[in-house]
Amino acid sequence: MYFRATAYLQLRSEQKAAAEFQAVLDHRGVRPLASRWELSQLGLARAYAMQGDMTEARAAYQDFFTLWKDADPDIPILKQAKAEYAKVQ
Repeated sequence: MYFRATAYLQLRSEQKAAAEFQAVLDHRGVRPLASRWELSQLGLARAYAMQGDMTEARAAYQDFFTLWKDADPDIPILKQAKAEYAKVQ
């Protein structure tokens, strides 16, 4: 589901991407904190931002940042997420 969601996002099919990312988040499986699960939170934020739903995008980005609160701030994907979040403010 994660890879399908990522493909939808790249195709600018934001609603389908959001639905797939949400499905990943709703069905965590046996490894609830696996990296795809956390990255699905970021993907959901990006899909909402692409849809123009800034309220949901901000909330999803904040949820992602909560998951990554102890991460090294120099991780490229975290830096990118923070730059994207600044744009939806």
